[in-house]
Amino acid sequence: MQEMTRLLLGLRAAGWDEKEINDFLLYIQTGEKQYEPQPKEKLAG
Repeated sequence: MQEMTRLLLGLRAAGWDEKEINDFLLYIQTGEKQYEPQPKEKLAG
């Protein structure tokens, strides 16, 4: 359980919102493509 807590906190620290985190966990559990994370566009700079 401690690992899951670290995972969630790490994703939040990386800037993921709650929906992205939930969808990622659903993707890990189910393997359904609808929940697969999509790359974020990098900001020019």
